[in-house]
Amino acid sequence: MNHIKNNTVIITGSNGLVGKILVRHLDSLGYEILELDFLNGHDLSDQEFVVNCFKENKSSHLINLFALNDSITSDRDESSFLDLRLEEFERCMNINVTSLFSVCREYIRNQKTGNIINFSSIYGLGSPRPEMYKNSEKFIGYGVSKAAVIQMTKHLAVHSAPNFRVNCVVPGGIIDSQPQEFIEEYSKNTPMNRMMEPSEILGIVDFLLSEGSSYCTGSSYVIDGGWTAW
Repeated sequence: MNHIKNNTVIITGSNGLVGKILVRHLDSLGYEILELDFLNGHDLSDQEFVVNCFKENKSSHLINLFALNDSITSDRDESSFLDLRLEEFERCMNINVTSLFSVCREYIRNQKTGNIINFSSIYGLGSPRPEMYKNSEKFIGYGVSKAAVIQMTKHLAVHSAPNFRVNCVVPGGIIDSQPQEFIEEYSKNTPMNRMMEPSEILGIVDFLLSEGSSYCTGSSYVIDGGWTAW
């Protein structure tokens, strides 16, 4: 991509659950997409790689989906935050916060205009409910890092305006082969009485990519089926 067109987009974390469906969706709409993902050999925690990548590649939009997640599985055995090794917490902060900042900064540094969409989580707004996780505990580093994404979005939006717009999507739980017991417990705590289908995140992304969102910046868009409403 040697020049910026309105339909060019860089997607980080393109091989993830949301990334895959978003790539297919935007491709069907005619977007020119550059996929960046660790599985493709792109280490976004490598500062040298990030600097060189954004010097060479420009786009009208940047969608950041990459993150170290804390997936719910049937064999999950998460220790209490009291027993957590600091190295685990630091690794989460490095990928979810420091590396994200690096990516956003190099995108802004190397362009005159642009549009950034970051992804946080409902656990960036409130604590996980203990009863949801039975004998385990949701990793504290995940929620702390996702709260930082919201604040980072606001700071970047203010200090890169008016040439750049920076917004944040805050999704609730997306269904992805979790144990049935967890799905049922989660659904009971959501006014919509179910988890989100991956495709249901596409509408807000379409809006934030469109001219209809031209006056939107520094905002967090909560798409959680009402989870945070009560």
